[in-house]
Amino acid sequence: MFEKLNALLDRWQELNEAIAQPEIIQNYGKYQSLLKERSSLQVLVETYQRYLSVSRHLEDARSLLSDPDLAAEAETEVQFLSGEQAQLTEELKLLLVPPDPLDSRNVILEIRAGVGGEEASLFAGDLLRMYLKYADRNGLNADLLSISETDLGGVNEALVMFTGTEAFARMKFESGVHCVKRVPVTESSGRIHTSTVTVAVLPEAEEIELEINPADLRIDVYHASGHGGQGVNTTDSAVRVTHLPTGTVVTCQDERSQLENKAKALKVLRSRLLDQLRRDQEEANAQDRKSQIRWGDRSDRIRTYYFNHDYVVDHRLGLTINRVSNVLNGDLSPFVDALRLAEKAEKMSDRREGVF
Repeated sequence: MFEKLNALLDRWQELNEAIAQPEIIQNYGKYQSLLKERSSLQVLVETYQRYLSVSRHLEDARSLLSDPDLAAEAETEVQFLSGEQAQLTEELKLLLVPPDPLDSRNVILEIRAGVGGEEASLFAGDLLRMYLKYADRNGLNADLLSISETDLGGVNEALVMFTGTEAFARMKFESGVHCVKRVPVTESSGRIHTSTVTVAVLPEAEEIELEINPADLRIDVYHASGHGGQGVNTTDSAVRVTHLPTGTVVTCQDERSQLENKAKALKVLRSRLLDQLRRDQEEANAQDRKSQIRWGDRSDRIRTYYFNHDYVVDHRLGLTINRVSNVLNGDLSPFVDALRLAEKAEKMSDRREGVF
């Protein structure tokens, strides 16, 4: 483990020297590539540097154990530093687990109102705004591809693409059923209702990964509705793409250009089909895996938002976060960080047991 860590530390130093070179700075593509590589190593290197510092102090403390005047103080220091060193060792083991190869992909996120009528649509709107705010906080770009709204401002379904560094890694655990327990604005008697919204998170598929036969597609164009103003409603800019072999349907109407909507719809279709192939493969290999985290199953309830008690529970980890309003304002990092750590721990366990 330490041989690899030392090699990565050397690479980190090489990258720091390289990005300071004028010829590298002038080469935008190379410069951005090196910055991205350095960013991917930053947490690991900083943790290893803390480990090295703690190890040096631990060695110094142990050397003082033979000094009668300092032995008691040194013993206390040794116990504290030994615990910190052990903790950092476990963190380094987790950080060395290879990342999901899909983590760097862009994300297509689908939100659909489930059980609960208008209240479910209102909550779907809340989740859409939550993800947009989370993306903004974390440097992700959001592109609303399609949205179907209700008269009360709710959302029946929405389709959003998020692009940026580790977009899929940040969003993948949101797949599943989100429940809300609250008194709906449509409820006059003050009774608490339970409503659901389904979220699907798809890594963007590359064209080389899945070839779609044009003969398998039916493409319809129509007048868009909703966002976009008069211009969007007076032209046949909206596009509906149907994949005939599977019956998968994708609509996109956010752009004024029919060609742009078609391109985005095909991108979503490709990602949906690849996602289904990947899920079929996982089910075929289910006997060899016992994963409970991964990137979630849209049929599983993953999180409940309790407005009456003002907290949110993630059922996969049993993690409770207070203040529903904070979460719905985009403060998802406590859930995301905990789930990413659990995924790494699970992968490390699988490697020990020979699953991978």
